Amino acid sequence: MVYIRQDKLPKLKEYKYSGVDHSLVSRYVLKPFYTNIVIKCFPMWMAPNLITTIGFSFVVTNFLTLLWYTPTLDQDCPTWVYASWSIGLFLYQTFDAVDGSQARRTHQSGPLGELFDHGVDACNTTLEVLIFAAAMNFGQSWKTVLTLFASLLTFYVQTWDEYHTHTLTLGIISGPVEGLLTLCIVYALTAINGGGSFWQQSLLATVGIPHYSFIPSFIYDLAWNEWYLVYGGIVLVFNTIQSSQNVIEARRGRGQRARRALLGLVPFFTTWTLIPMYLWLQPIILEQHLVPFAFFAGLINAYSVGQMIVAHLTKSRYPYYNVLLLPLFYGVFDSLGPVLQHFGEKVVGGDLGRFLGWPSALGDGVYQVAFVFCCLGLAVGVYGSFVVDVITSICDYLDIWCLTIKHPYVEPTEEKEKKGN
Repeated sequence: MVYIRQDKLPKLKEYKYSGVDHSLVSRYVLKPFYTNIVIKCFPMWMAPNLITTIGFSFVVTNFLTLLWYTPTLDQDCPTWVYASWSIGLFLYQTFDAVDGSQARRTHQSGPLGELFDHGVDACNTTLEVLIFAAAMNFGQSWKTVLTLFASLLTFYVQTWDEYHTHTLTLGIISGPVEGLLTLCIVYALTAINGGGSFWQQSLLATVGIPHYSFIPSFIYDLAWNEWYLVYGGIVLVFNTIQSSQNVIEARRGRGQRARRALLGLVPFFTTWTLIPMYLWLQPIILEQHLVPFAFFAGLINAYSVGQMIVAHLTKSRYPYYNVLLLPLFYGVFDSLGPVLQHFGEKVVGGDLGRFLGWPSALGDGVYQVAFVFCCLGLAVGVYGSFVVDVITSICDYLDIWCLTIKHPYVEPTEEKEKKGN
């Protein structure tokens, strides 16, 4: 399948990166650190995308230790595991931030860099959600699903914002900056406090606040990890509203209707209507096989985000269709039949009640588990073919390589003479 039409390829040469970062932490702490120290550690021959790939390998290593020590996301790990998660994520954030500086430094900036960077970030989002869930001892539960929803929505909305405004906007508090730093701190504190069980204690009781009569019990008993969900929910709402305002203002400034742009959020919320429905109908997947299903959900989002980025780079129409939703639709349809059938027999009764539903082809046992792994395999195949085809198309058209520098920048003679003088 061809993901970039030939007549859209010339638009790649019109690409120009535009980004705004309002984060105070980024401006006064991280950027000076990257510019004055980190960037000097990378040689001029190293391609920016190679830096991104190496950074992502730290997160992959973290995830492999998770699978070894806590595959169910609810067991305490050795202290060094949590420490390695903190270090690995910080290195990922650093490498992911420096690749842009390396691109400008080596004069390799281009559309492939943005696509590659966003694609890696999309994959990292799901991995980091599972690692965070393991650090908090969420287990295979609705808390993990809720965390996945919030993280994927943040990434989707940010990319949707960039498509319509043509500018990557990071707010005062953003996922790539404060969000990742918060996770690094959480992992480090988990190591210091001896494991994820610490976060299941009441926050207010742990810090020594008495249970005053005006504090409701359900608030006083909220655990650390539950307070984090509250905090994350507030930030999520704030960022989503901010991105929506950015899009509405940009569309109106160009004399376009904002309502049409808001329809771009429909694919995401369609997906996240089906996901909780399927997990509610199939508790065996939620409670025993959530990790592979989370990967499947993450790849659905990564594919949608990837299509958005390609449309942004080639100035194409907004992508509303995602083929990976089809197996999810089927899973919900197949699982819903027996529920409706049972409802019909109990409430309606008679022949009409029996015909209200339909029997499940997959059942609720081993075939349902096999279905989830088949969905995951399909998602890997579809997203993998998308990544390979798009990277190959861009590299061939722009005459560049992905992980190495094909045409090193040669400084003009006049500039060399000026520097010599």
